Amino acid sequence: MSTYLVEGGFPLKGSVAVHGAKNSVLPILAAALLAPGECVIHNCPDLSDVEASLAILRHLGCSARREGTAVIVDASAPTRWDVPDRLMREMRSSVIFLGAVLGRMGRASLCAPGGCELGPRPIDLHLAAIRALGGTITEEPGGMLCQGALHGADIVLSLPSVGATENAMLAAVCAKGTTTITNAAREPEIVDLQNFLRTLGARVRGAGSSVITIEGGAPLHGGSYTVMADRIVACTYLAAAAAAGGEVEVTGVDWRTLSTVTAVLTEAGCAVRSQPGVISLRRDKPLKGVRPIRTAPYPGFPTDAQAPVMAALCRGSGCTVFVENMFESRYRHVDELIRMGADIRVEGRVAVVYGVPRLHGARVRSSDLRGGAALVVAALGAEGESRIEDLHHIDRGYQCLEGDLAALGARIRRVVEDRKT
Repeated sequence: MSTYLVEGGFPLKGSVAVHGAKNSVLPILAAALLAPGECVIHNCPDLSDVEASLAILRHLGCSARREGTAVIVDASAPTRWDVPDRLMREMRSSVIFLGAVLGRMGRASLCAPGGCELGPRPIDLHLAAIRALGGTITEEPGGMLCQGALHGADIVLSLPSVGATENAMLAAVCAKGTTTITNAAREPEIVDLQNFLRTLGARVRGAGSSVITIEGGAPLHGGSYTVMADRIVACTYLAAAAAAGGEVEVTGVDWRTLSTVTAVLTEAGCAVRSQPGVISLRRDKPLKGVRPIRTAPYPGFPTDAQAPVMAALCRGSGCTVFVENMFESRYRHVDELIRMGADIRVEGRVAVVYGVPRLHGARVRSSDLRGGAALVVAALGAEGESRIEDLHHIDRGYQCLEGDLAALGARIRRVVEDRKT
């Protein structure tokens, strides 16, 4: 197994570029299945979730290969419409292939997706959208079969689910007629998907607002597209600088997509400066508690930023209340932070962080993607050495996290250990 060894107490300094967004590239790779031609996707991060998506595309009969930071997908002649259990279990976002496979092939056979265990994330909104478009869904042993000729429809989501919005968009592109998605998710990654679909010739508008309109049936073709930078990776680097101290510049990211996070870090005592394509943060004095942080759909405080920011705020003065409104089990990192000396009390969806003067190194284990990143953030600001295990969670969303942090002056390295040690 892979382990991070982190020696804390060293301020970070320098500039780091942010790789492509995991939450953009996964639906974009699914969307590449819709185009009968070659798609070149630039700024595609080398992540385990991306590799899982490419494996699904190859299973479906597409050609998919990586050339440096670009991925080339040729979906000229897909041959299958099923995604087997072994591939679906690789990542929770695998359900995003439902709309694309159904739209392109006329049927789709999938099982339950895998990924982080963050509590119930039912796909009922995804299925309701497919049914509204004319798809029929039949339960099969261990999965489901979706089929039918799709047509335009008015889809009203009961919640602004990112995944359901994306699946509805992908299926609607192939449906006959016009589809309107109301109460759609507004995340920047939805806009990125819309822009990619437009590159392929699809007629989609409204992403970034609560109403998205798709004129289905437009002829599609291959194309070249550059994925937006990962705003959650950027948040992690900013939180790392806040925890360790020093001055860091994060480049390639749109500061407007992180305004709720930078506002919190500013209130906590960091000096933050934002300009087009660059966010810089300096922290040279102890952090302090901030007003309650409530996660919410975009443009609210992102649930993916909750854990790294919490880790940074463990040290300092005062207390901070976190209210997790998006997922039921997103405090699994708390027990590990407590092993490092943090003072955190959890009651249901509320976590109260009481700042402490110092954290200490400890042997901790990553239980999910963002929780694992939070442990790295805390370790950078702790005294002594920390051992962070189960890095496969972190590898799902961060491309060489240790390399980027080491370039900023962090004492961090990855080692491969025997599970018995």
